[in-house]
Amino acid sequence: MWKEFKEFAMKGNMVDLAIGVIIGTAFGKVVTSIVNDLVMPPIGLLLGKVNFSNLYISLNGESYENLDAAKKAAAPTLNYGLFINTLLDFLIVAFVIFMVVKQLNRLRRKKEEAPSKPTVKPCPECLSEIPIAAKRCKYCTTELNDHADGKAGSLA
Repeated sequence: MWKEFKEFAMKGNMVDLAIGVIIGTAFGKVVTSIVNDLVMPPIGLLLGKVNFSNLYISLNGESYENLDAAKKAAAPTLNYGLFINTLLDFLIVAFVIFMVVKQLNRLRRKKEEAPSKPTVKPCPECLSEIPIAAKRCKYCTTELNDHADGKAGSLA
């Protein structure tokens, strides 16, 4: 059983998934820092020096100096400012993932749409597919003359 588990855990997809989760977690921390430290302060300044992480509603009806004071008093609070920060985190991550997937799909489409040169042509007599360079059909043994347009010709 240990051997089967080891084979399962060491499969390429499992290791790739683990690496993806680790990088995703680090990316999430970077985005959170961008939102909390770079995006929200200027928005708060434009909206009248508002600190979004301090926006809350006290559900017990009492007033507190800030969110930390409400937490120290164990007051029930509705932290809509933290929710706005988290929502912006999500939107930024979702947009970045959208852009990455969009580019990957564009690259895949280009590979799939790349026209490949034909490797076979039809025999004019038996209509079997034969290699482009063939001078005789391997099925009916008809001799082939190729014209300048590259299509199979008539009998010799």
